Amino acid sequence: MPMNAHSSTVAIIGGGFTGAAVALHLMRQLSQQGHDANWRIVVIEPREKLGRGLAYDTLEPVHRINVPADRMSILPDEPQDFSNWLAETGILEGDPDAFSIDGAPFPARTVFGLYASSRLAPLIEAGRVEHRRTRAVKATKNSGLWTIDTEDGEPVIADIAVLAVSHPAPSLPGVLAPIRDHAGLIADATSPGALDNVQPDDRVLVVGNGLTAADVIATLKAHGHRGQIVSISRRGLRSRGHPHVTHEPYGDFLNPPSLSASQLLQRVRETVKAAVAEGLSWHPVLDAVRLQGQNIWRALPVSERRRIARHVRPFWDVHRFRIAPQVENALDCAIAEGTLSVRAASVRSAESSGDTLRISLKDRRTGQLDILDVDKVVVTTGPGHGGILGSQPLLAALAEAGHLALCPTGLGLLCDRQSYAISTSGVADETLLIAGPLARGTFGELMGLPQVSEHAVLVAGIITVLIAEQDRAHQKAAV
Repeated sequence: MPMNAHSSTVAIIGGGFTGAAVALHLMRQLSQQGHDANWRIVVIEPREKLGRGLAYDTLEPVHRINVPADRMSILPDEPQDFSNWLAETGILEGDPDAFSIDGAPFPARTVFGLYASSRLAPLIEAGRVEHRRTRAVKATKNSGLWTIDTEDGEPVIADIAVLAVSHPAPSLPGVLAPIRDHAGLIADATSPGALDNVQPDDRVLVVGNGLTAADVIATLKAHGHRGQIVSISRRGLRSRGHPHVTHEPYGDFLNPPSLSASQLLQRVRETVKAAVAEGLSWHPVLDAVRLQGQNIWRALPVSERRRIARHVRPFWDVHRFRIAPQVENALDCAIAEGTLSVRAASVRSAESSGDTLRISLKDRRTGQLDILDVDKVVVTTGPGHGGILGSQPLLAALAEAGHLALCPTGLGLLCDRQSYAISTSGVADETLLIAGPLARGTFGELMGLPQVSEHAVLVAGIITVLIAEQDRAHQKAAV
């Protein structure tokens, strides 16, 4: 890998939480090992501040972090860093609703975004990390160097490129294609202002029952929506809340490791039964699965990983990704007052008649077809990972050139255990790394923020080793 230690650059494409964490940990590790002087770290991100990304750039106050603040930190070796920052800034003094009944803080997501940005700000101000406020649109590799074209017309030349891009937008279910151009279809509920045109009395169908659906419903209720909301998913599963009393993780799923999806599922069920017999809930069992998740995933054959992604993932998601108590309360109140119903159903057809959208639903339990007339249909089915390579011009160009391939599990981009991107010819490229959730097909549990922080440390460490090797080679050649 030809690199000039006197004019070398690491380009991090994407400056949301993942990209910001990689930049922070890379600079920390380079500084600790004395390799920071000759290397330039550039983060390509159009947003004004690094660290916010899609998740933490929202200004909606009802959008809360989904775990208590003491489990959120950009520094894995300092798990209380965010909590300490909250205490130092006093930022929650004006937000009494941030606290759960037991006193645990669940700040608005924008607050966590401010925290993450604050940890990068000193490095940017000192010129140790460069923030290029633009978007990467293409990347080509020639003579071992990456040329990253950007929207502002000024390319970045880099020795190492890190893909820390965000999730793709949801893929529109094919059955909704007939209403694709209707004003009542909200195809991406996470886009800014997506719900602005929902009127207070609108009848709303939410397609999906996960965290995004919960955010949508809580947001609508907070803004005075009083119309009927129907939220559907194939199994009718709804995101679970947090336990009132926390316990240490319960269960060992590694000794020995499960080698099939069915074996793992049976083991989890048996462990939950044992936990309940001891007076515990399922929560500490799922916490143990989460903590051991990457090693559990590593032990499974690819075929079994596919089975989990296809069949078990919906159950995992609603138990693993729990909603903040404030959001849970908003949904419970809406159900109690009769303005929200959660159904196990799927869309069979969709058509429009003027301003009205006519949706045919098939009930999972009875098999009956129901006709639902609504004013808005909101799609919250989660990122369309199957179409990730076509979701951004940058990724499409890299895929067309053979630098990127889809992970066989369909959960993101193909990479090895060092996060090196694997090309369509099956070769790992140590100059192109995948950081964050888009690497979860290889690493497994890589959606929660603690795991993303740990993965950022891993990626930064791998790059630091590469840089150290190149610096030593340069020093040896100079003697």
